[in-house]
Amino acid sequence: MDKIERMETIKEIIHENRIRSQEQLLSELLKKGCDVTQATLSRDLKQLKVAKISDGADGYTYSIPGYSKTIQQNVVSTVFLNDLKRGFLSIVSSGNISVIKTIAGHANSVASAIDNVNIPGILGTVAGDDTIFIVLAEDAKHSDIENFFRGLK
Repeated sequence: MDKIERMETIKEIIHENRIRSQEQLLSELLKKGCDVTQATLSRDLKQLKVAKISDGADGYTYSIPGYSKTIQQNVVSTVFLNDLKRGFLSIVSSGNISVIKTIAGHANSVASAIDNVNIPGILGTVAGDDTIFIVLAEDAKHSDIENFFRGLK
């Protein structure tokens, strides 16, 4: 199996399963005939921009941002919306920046959720521990963005 096939196989495995660790992913790859080292897998995951996201229940699972198969998008969107609901506290806006306050330690998961849910009018995020800066598109309305987030509660 060449690198391109291996990368596609990794995407499929992550898409079809709740993968919680590299060891679990290595095991699934082996079942599909791909014997790969931990170091190679780590490089592949980095290149695919695989992230661990909260599964909304009892831990974290691997996710590939932008990997848009319909079923995965529905599951991932639900997980991301749960992250948003769980961590979001408040939002204020000025100019083309909004600032979200989250529960301490939740800013990264909330920012990742915002980036992956693709909320219209949001260009991107930068997260700290309990604060997220959101860059808004030129034509975005503060009220639309703020209402979306306030509607999560």
